[in-house]
Amino acid sequence: CKQEMLQKKNAVLVDGVVLNGPIMDSKAGEKFVEEACKIIMEEVVQKADDVTEKVCEWQAPETLKQILDLEMRDTGECHKKILQLCRDVIKYSVKTNHPRFFNQLYAGIDYYSLVARFITEALNPSVYTYEVSPVFLLVEEAVVKKMIEFIGWEGGDGIFNPGGSVSNMYAMNLARYKFCPEIKEKGLSSLPRLVLFASEECHYSMKKAASFLGIGTENVYFIKTDERGKMIPEELEKQVQRARKEGSAPFLVCATAGTTVLGAFDPLDKIADICEKHSLWLHVDASWGGSALISRKHCRLLDGIHRADSVAWNPHKMLLAGIQCCALLVKDNSGLLKKCYSAEAAYLFQQDKFYDVSYDTGDKSIQCSRRPDAFKFWLMWKALGTTGLEERVNRALALARYLVEEIKKREGFQLLVEPEYANVCFWYIPPNLRKMEDGPEFWQKLHQVAPIIKERMMKKGSMMLGYQPHRGKVNFFRQVVISPQVSREDMDFLLDEIELLAKDL
Repeated sequence: CKQEMLQKKNAVLVDGVVLNGPIMDSKAGEKFVEEACKIIMEEVVQKADDVTEKVCEWQAPETLKQILDLEMRDTGECHKKILQLCRDVIKYSVKTNHPRFFNQLYAGIDYYSLVARFITEALNPSVYTYEVSPVFLLVEEAVVKKMIEFIGWEGGDGIFNPGGSVSNMYAMNLARYKFCPEIKEKGLSSLPRLVLFASEECHYSMKKAASFLGIGTENVYFIKTDERGKMIPEELEKQVQRARKEGSAPFLVCATAGTTVLGAFDPLDKIADICEKHSLWLHVDASWGGSALISRKHCRLLDGIHRADSVAWNPHKMLLAGIQCCALLVKDNSGLLKKCYSAEAAYLFQQDKFYDVSYDTGDKSIQCSRRPDAFKFWLMWKALGTTGLEERVNRALALARYLVEEIKKREGFQLLVEPEYANVCFWYIPPNLRKMEDGPEFWQKLHQVAPIIKERMMKKGSMMLGYQPHRGKVNFFRQVVISPQVSREDMDFLLDEIELLAKDL
């Protein structure tokens, strides 16, 4: 091939490399993309609502390594083999768009969001300057503005991030910068001992952020919660007073709107009162529960969120915008985000460009390269409208309520707590344990039930349901309703399948 190219007129060879013409076979590449997209349509999209398909085709790690042939070699392999590999990857991956995937706080498939991802993957943009991402920067601006309206602020700022954990870290750092702006130049040595507050039920990312930012996990004061998992405001007040008596500097309270396990919503208004009293930044981690703001029926769960200084909200969860789609929203509209994070890179954020450089928003991010995550949410929102998104939230919570009432009717099923969101937590007690006395032996045996049932459902591929111990309680199931493809029949199947899988326990 190289010899043929050298024979062409004006052939150029530099360091043994022929520089004339492209080295990629565009026609073959286009054909490969066409055939691969056909596989995706047949094996993923068209089977998304087929309950006769398996949720997963379970294989042990060593077996799966052999099936996939993971070794990378010196020479490339033919398209036929690569297409088969694509089929295998789909076959042995968990189908999170299956109606009976209840394992995490995301599930299902939205077709508009999927198309948006196809578009952005093909265009391969990076959202930092208007000159390279004009459409996607304007889309992000429009989406952030609309989300801020639902929070109830008159104005504000925001940016999309790779995950709610990163949004929480952004907020923690932003609150610290607001408390002590000189930290940006002088670093940690200029600071007193900073203390922040979060509930016992908060997301683990708060500890990670405190560690990452040099605040220290010991300086995260965890506030007691009530039996439903909600932060107790009186306990928060006590801990703030304690920190001040210790000579520490309280600067941040993180409330949670939709805890990971129980789906609890902290009392935001009462927490906001304490924050105002002590001049503390209030961040609300609404990564999970923020989408309830879209529902006129359920937005009351977040009463008081308009008083927050910052909010984390993940549309990729309840609203199905597709992973990842996570926003940090900030009430301040004076440019605090940019002041905190800006590094003013002259090669990227030149101030003498021919257009309005205020649209070069990348300098308010800790990232340089950044995905256009707002686009998939925007395209979906344009297609469904706010009423369509609201319907998703209302239906998910209605299905959760249906499941709760069915659990109450069935022998052997026991709720941990009456849910207020889409998290339904329950035990299944097999027949041979139902007559045992309530004591250490009973709870020890019950602790082993959920892992066995989980193993059986995974190997059978019938559904996926999470379980965990929690705050002294033995293993229980946590079922989460999200996908609009889920039906009442799937709720009934879930309970029937658990009974079937545990019949010999």
